[in-house]
Amino acid sequence: MNNFEFEEKLYLEGCKYIAGCDEVGRGCIAGPVYACCVIMKPTSKIEGVNDSKKLTDKKRRELLPKILQDAVCYKVIAIDNDEIDKINILEASRKAMELALEGLEVKPDYVLTDAMKLHTTIPYQDIIKGDLRSYTIGCASIIAKVFRDDYMIALSKEFPGYDWDKNKGYPTKRHKQSLYELGVTKYHRKSYDPVRICLEKSNL
Repeated sequence: MNNFEFEEKLYLEGCKYIAGCDEVGRGCIAGPVYACCVIMKPTSKIEGVNDSKKLTDKKRRELLPKILQDAVCYKVIAIDNDEIDKINILEASRKAMELALEGLEVKPDYVLTDAMKLHTTIPYQDIIKGDLRSYTIGCASIIAKVFRDDYMIALSKEFPGYDWDKNKGYPTKRHKQSLYELGVTKYHRKSYDPVRICLEKSNL
């Protein structure tokens, strides 16, 4: 698949700075959702950039320094679990993307997002499976994924029983079992079913 198609079209139309925006962690039951917005140099074509979920941890970490080196600028934003519970995960993801976009040092001419509509005056396109189909969104996806993974790995030292260094907050069998054995932490998303059900049962 040619994941430069969207960018090449925009460059031909006269765009100089194209931003890609993506989020990670929507399906997690613990921890924040992360979003990254990045503008890559027009000459950047790093082999192997793809949807971060389709890459191994090793491959993501190999690609990250190459992406950062080729980036004109980037911004990473995290929205914590309390905010997610207040405004819901869709709005938290949108908020993270919009703040990341606003935080760029260079204003883009155009924005490509992974299936997310934004409140912005900058022209943009939301692309289904954008992290797979757009090189710039793929770069944003990898940055956000590695940054969030590192946060959850660090957090696992404070709460070692939940295997966050391995599951990164996703609801694996072991993670859900730990909810009942160890209880709900301040980092869990209380609006998510496995956590909500655990809390309800503990209050019976």
